[in-house]
Amino acid sequence: MKLSHLAETLIGSEIIKLAAEVKEKQAKGEKIYNFTIGDFDPKVFPIPVEFEQEIITAYKEHLTNYPPADGIADLRKAVGDFIAEREGLTYDPAKEIVISCGGRPIIYATFRTIVDRGEKIVYATPSWNNNHYTHFLEAEHVVLETKAENDFMPTAAELKPLLKGATLLALCSPQNPTGTAFHKQQLEEICDLVIAENKSRVANEKPLYIMFDQMYWVLTFGETHHYNPVQLRPELKEYTIFIDGMSKAFAATGVRVGWALGPAHVIGKMKAILSHVGAWSPMAEQKAAARYLVQKENVDKYLQHFKGEIEERLVKIYEGFDSLKKAGHPVEAIAPQAAIYLTVKLDLTGKTAADGTVLQDQAAVTSYILNEAKLALVPFYAFGAAKNSPWYRLSVGTCVKQEIPEMFEKLKAALEKLK
Repeated sequence: MKLSHLAETLIGSEIIKLAAEVKEKQAKGEKIYNFTIGDFDPKVFPIPVEFEQEIITAYKEHLTNYPPADGIADLRKAVGDFIAEREGLTYDPAKEIVISCGGRPIIYATFRTIVDRGEKIVYATPSWNNNHYTHFLEAEHVVLETKAENDFMPTAAELKPLLKGATLLALCSPQNPTGTAFHKQQLEEICDLVIAENKSRVANEKPLYIMFDQMYWVLTFGETHHYNPVQLRPELKEYTIFIDGMSKAFAATGVRVGWALGPAHVIGKMKAILSHVGAWSPMAEQKAAARYLVQKENVDKYLQHFKGEIEERLVKIYEGFDSLKKAGHPVEAIAPQAAIYLTVKLDLTGKTAADGTVLQDQAAVTSYILNEAKLALVPFYAFGAAKNSPWYRLSVGTCVKQEIPEMFEKLKAALEKLK
């Protein structure tokens, strides 16, 4: 039976497909080191205990009715205060902040508010879901495939020939899937390109907007510092929509509290779209978030511990891959910078397994590592990169620290079987 063009042509999530394969193996009793989904195991990374208690309290107070479509006023104020204090950005809670059930609905609303069918959307790969949202709108994909030498972040030189006539530039830092982030000069140069492009446009021509996904901005490690367009170039405030929320900053993916910050004329229309979609965060969770975000001491204490646990896992796994590389195996990793991800390389195409099977493509490499090393990773082609890319996303949100050494023993044994 024929369906809509969108439904007929939409590509399913490669990550979900891989996760289903992993779950099938686990159901059969196989021990899998699952580093696929960008989520948290609540047993390993629980949400803040004070936030949890505020949620329980809110339900006991029977806060189960519809919230306002743009979010309750005290949460919008709490978000505005949180961002102002910790990132130095000032946004009017009444006009420039909207609350939603996580990041996905506000990303969709951003695309819908700004872009018309056939208009150009510029995004880099690998990146999270920009290809799918562009497809939703039947917009024109203008795709930049990034390079390992730039930590898979787009550069101004690469973007410059792509921006003419574009309506939206989708950026993400810290980046999903790479766990890397913009350096200050990198982002400054991109900001200057956008400013110049907008100055070149005639009156009544739609400007070039930036969607800046910073869902992981509090999770930076070592010398990495988070920068954003409005901080670096204040004149971009009229053209920048921030995607943000509690999902990754507080291991609260299932709590569904996200927000967007942006110019009033954009946020106002996003509110209208979201009111029809009904994608609001539940009332109790909103009230709890409003009460928790203002608890500065508790927030600081949680983030210090949470970030320390994530960084420890990322560093240990990075060191493991570095050791394998030094031992002569065709693998490597980019040193941890941010988020919950490590970028790793498994350059095994063309190798022959012990049973004589040749790993003819990257899909075969992924299957081999899953079957022989019991290690589940997401290939970058699931994020729009080329099918032959040997790079992978490794997520530590479900990682048990004590299992890292045994995981590397199995990976080392699997690599040693290849010829």
